[in-house]
Parts: sequence; structure tokens; C-alpha cells
Amino acid sequence: MIKFDTKRRLIFYFLKGSIFYFILSAVFSTLVSFLDLVSPKIISFVVDSIIGSETPELSPFAMRLVAMGGGISTLRMKPLILALAAAAVGICAAFCRYCFRSFNARGAEHFVERMRNELFHHILYLPYTWLSQNSTGDIIQRCTSDVQTIKRFVSEQLTALVRTIILIILAVAFMAGINQKIMLVCIAFIPIVVGYSLFFHSRIGSAFRKADIEEGRLSAIAQENLTGVRVVRAFGRELYERERFETQNESYSNYWIHLFRLMSAFWTSGDVLTCLQVLTVVIIGSVFCVQGQLTAGEFIALNSYNLMLTWPVRMLGRVISEMSKAGISLERLRYIMNSKPETDPDITVPIPENGEIIFDHVTFSYDNNPDGAEAVHEVLSDVSFHILPGETIGILGGIGSGKSTLMYLLERLYELPADSGRITIGGIDIAQMKASDLRAYIGIVLQEPYLFSRSIAENIGFALDDADPEKIREAARTACVHDTIEGFEKGYDTFVGERGVTLSGGQKQRVAIAQMLIRQTPVMIFDDSLSAVDARTDAMIRHALREKTKNSTVLLISHRITTIMHADRILVLDKGKLTEEGTHEELIRKGGLYSRIYGLQTAVV
Repeated sequence: MIKFDTKRRLIFYFLKGSIFYFILSAVFSTLVSFLDLVSPKIISFVVDSIIGSETPELSPFAMRLVAMGGGISTLRMKPLILALAAAAVGICAAFCRYCFRSFNARGAEHFVERMRNELFHHILYLPYTWLSQNSTGDIIQRCTSDVQTIKRFVSEQLTALVRTIILIILAVAFMAGINQKIMLVCIAFIPIVVGYSLFFHSRIGSAFRKADIEEGRLSAIAQENLTGVRVVRAFGRELYERERFETQNESYSNYWIHLFRLMSAFWTSGDVLTCLQVLTVVIIGSVFCVQGQLTAGEFIALNSYNLMLTWPVRMLGRVISEMSKAGISLERLRYIMNSKPETDPDITVPIPENGEIIFDHVTFSYDNNPDGAEAVHEVLSDVSFHILPGETIGILGGIGSGKSTLMYLLERLYELPADSGRITIGGIDIAQMKASDLRAYIGIVLQEPYLFSRSIAENIGFALDDADPEKIREAARTACVHDTIEGFEKGYDTFVGERGVTLSGGQKQRVAIAQMLIRQTPVMIFDDSLSAVDARTDAMIRHALREKTKNSTVLLISHRITTIMHADRILVLDKGKLTEEGTHEELIRKGGLYSRIYGLQTAVV
């Protein structure tokens, strides 16, 4: 993993593959600046030497160009030559400007494409714990709004900065060739503009950081309500959620209003300084013309250069102010890129075939924050048990007893800390195995199944790169959802809405079961995955699973005893501890927690 110690290192990492385009863009930007500065020189020459009768003081290169045109006398007789020269300069400037913008656009798009790809790739491999500790809305906001902020800075402000510096240098050089005193007056305003820009720099950066955070919170609220719209509607909480959104939106808007006030003050100050600079040069230039220190053509050229200089100088101030916003966005992306992804040991051990699974004195706690400084109570406390190859194990327990956590630890969705016990398969610690191999070895149907906005066939075949239609249908038959799918108008091509919103809870669970069954993994985990189906369908699925999973190790997690009562052994968890273990009959005879739950569930209402 690359550690990005500085924001500069991160931005150069993102710039790989596109920096060449930005270099070409800078080259053509320099040519545009030079050609733009040639036009006032031509105008000055025409006014003084063609319309007037002044003897021009030209550089050797300019004298050669005049000689090529036939000399001053010829140019006075044929002014069309100078008009064509000015047009040629304009056409060259237009071509260079096109190349500048074209290469700049290509560089910007390659740059932002690489940013998105690298961020998405990195997020895919971040630990499950990191994803659960950072809101989806905030992550999306960082990968969209912050990415665009950085793109704008690099493609607009940063390239403009290069052009600005070049234009200032060239303009000052051209002005110095005409009148050094006026040139000094012009450049005297540059440190003033830079100074007030630095004054606003930290204030704008702080305001933008707060506005960016508020935007992330607003995105999180919107994302939660769009994905949980059925829950909001079911409980009639539309008004509450609307007020919650509007309160956050008002807070977000207020931060941006404060930011815009700062920006308005910044630009207004720039307007005042620009006007002062223009007026100062006009007044001093007029005085010099009256005194005979400047010709009319030189006065026009100096004013042209001064006007050309005012915008780049203001742009320099804008770059400084925009730099603060880009810096905040880079810092937010650096947080993602510096978050440690899942790692495998340097030397991994292959997973033994049909190995015994052992939980050996496993203790686990969730952290309240990403730093892990403050932990909640233990979710699992000194849990030990074993699962033989091909055995079917039922796991029963109340809410928060740690049932699902056991499975997340087995799949290494959560890493088991050192000195917190061991989980082994065939005698080998799963921490020594490659995570991707482990997850290919273990199939799991989560308690809350997630379906993508794709067809049912694509959802079932999601786990395989080349899932053929027959395999998809076979898995659906085992999950007892084939007939339901065939009843839809488009069958397996039926489009599933976001998170499977167009399917019922039981249909989603059965599609998720088919999604897992298509891989035929040696270990299969069903995490309360039959809770939304009726008792008859539950029995049908369990019967089909027994036929389908004869050679697999199966773990059934459920609140419903009828789902697990035929398992080879049943584990009962209570408040993170393994309190009972045995077959259904043995646990009934013990008269413990399992027996009491069984009595409640089978009692005649």
C-alpha cells in the first residue's frame, strides 16, 4: 500500500498518465500569451510609424520583419501588409488557444478518470469495519464533489497559474521595453493582490471545509431516505424526515452563504485594486505623453499591456483562494487513500479440503470509532466449538447474542484481534489464509440480503463470471424461487429495483439463497435467511437444501427453531456466550433456554 504523506504526493499519483497533456497545454498556453502580447506592438508601430511619422525603436528581429515587408515606406503605402500580419498573429493565437484547451480538457478527463478508478478500487478493498464506520453519503460526496473540486483546480486554476506567471513575465518585459517607470507602477500592485489573497486564503479554506462536511451529511440523509423509502412510508415518517432534511439543508446553505460572502468580499477587493491600477497607469501615461516621454502608440500599447496584466494578477489571487478549497478536498480524499485495505500475510496457506472448523476461545468487541480507542461490551466472550466436515449446525440466540458476528469472523469480514482466540479450518488459522480464497471457500446468505439494480438472472449469477442460464435456474429451483420468477412477465430478465425494492422480503431472501448456491462452496452459511418466508416455503427450502448440500458443511442461523431443529447439532448463544450445545432432543431434555424458546414457539395461541 502506498502511504500518501502529503497532498502533493497524492495529486502527483493521480496525475500519472495525464501530466503529459498538461505539459503540452502549458506550452501552447505560453505561445498564446506571447502572441497576445505581439498585437499591441503592431498597433503601436502602426500608430507611431505608419499613421504618424515617428522613427520606431525596434529590436533587430523586428527590424528584419519590417525589412521583409519592404521597409517603413512600403508599409505606409501598403498598410494591408500589416493588416495581414495582424490577422496571421490572430490566427496563430486562435490555433494555439484551441490546442491549449484541447490538451487541457484531455488531461483533465484522464486525471479525473484515474481519480475515480483509484478511489473505487481502493474502497472495494477496505475492511468491512471501515465501511460500517463511514456513512455511504459522505463517501459518495468525497468521490464526486471533492473529485470535481480538485479537477477544476488542476484543469482551470493550476493551468491558469502557469499561464498567469508567463503572461506577467512577458508583459512586464514588453512594458519595460517601452517605459520602465510605468512598468514599476504596474508590478507594485502585484504584491498587494497576492497579500490580500493570502489574507482570505485560510478563511475561505475553513469555510469550505465546514460546507463540505455539511454537504456530506446532507447526502447521507438523502441516500438513507431514498434507500429506506418503504420504511419511511410504512411508519408515516415523511414529515419528520422532510423536516430533518430541511434542517440539515438550511445548515448547509448557511455555510455556503458565509463562504460566498467571503468570496464576494475577495472579488470586490480585487475589483477596487484593478480599477486603481488601470486609473493610475492612465493618469501617469497621460502625463508622460504631455511631457513627451511617451508617444501615442506607446501609450496605447502600455494601456493594452496593463489591461492584459490586471486579469492575470487577479487570477493569481483567485488561484490562491481556490487552492484552499482544493487542499481541503485533497485532504478528504487522502483520508480514503490512506485508509488501510484488507491485507493477507506475506506467505499464505491453502485451505485444506473438508477441514474441521474450530472456534477456539474466541472473544470479540466492536469499536465505537475508527481509531478503536473506545470499545463497547464484548459481543462474543470465550466462545469455543467445532464443526465437522459435512455437518449441519444450527445456531440459535436472541438479538445481539453474537450469532452473525461468528459468521463475519469466519469470513474475515471482521479481523479477529491478537490474543482474542483463534479460528481454524483443518488446523490452520484463517488469518494465514488468503481472504479471497477463504471467501470462495465459504458461501454466505446475509441476514439482510442485498440485490443490485440488475435483472434477476444477473443477481443470481453475480458470484460467477460465466454463470450459464441452466446453473441459474438450478440454483433458483433449490431456493424454491424458480416458479415465482417464471410467473413474472419477463421471467429471469425481470429488472430488480435498487436493493431489490420491487421484490417482497421472502422473494429477496430466496434470490439471495440462489445467488449463494450457484457457487457450490464447501461451507454454506444461512444467516437468518428464511425469516421472511412462510412455514411451508421454509420447509420446502430446507428439504431442497438437504438434498443439494449433502457434501457441504452447513451453518443455519435462525430465530425459528423449526428451521434448525433437524440440524446435526445446535449451538445456543446468550449474551455473547455459548450456553448450550447438542441435538434438538438433547436440548429439549435439558430444559434450558432452547427448551423455553421451543415451548413459546410451539404453544397454541
